[in-house]
Parts: sequence; structure tokens; C-alpha cells
Amino acid sequence: MAEKMTMPQSTAGLIRYTDEVAGGIKVSPQHVVMVSVAILLLEIVAKTIF
Repeated sequence: MAEKMTMPQSTAGLIRYTDEVAGGIKVSPQHVVMVSVAILLLEIVAKTIF
């Protein structure tokens, strides 16, 4: 991979988010949908039982 060259700023203060390193937990969209559906089903079951 080539080294980054330092050039004069031409972005007028805008941030390039592709250069940012994102921390935290990586969760796929499928997992978010599955957890949401599971919580929904638990709520439905809890309302019918109680």
C-alpha cells in the first residue's frame, strides 16, 4: 500500500470519514433484525401469559 502524501488542505474543513477508525462492536444487519424479532416475540408471549 502506498504511503499517504501530505498535501495542502483542499476540503475546506470537511471530515473524510473513510480515514476514521471505527471502534466498538461490529453487528451485522441480520443480527439486528433477528434480535428485534426475538424481543417482539417475547413481548407477545409475555402479554398473552400475564
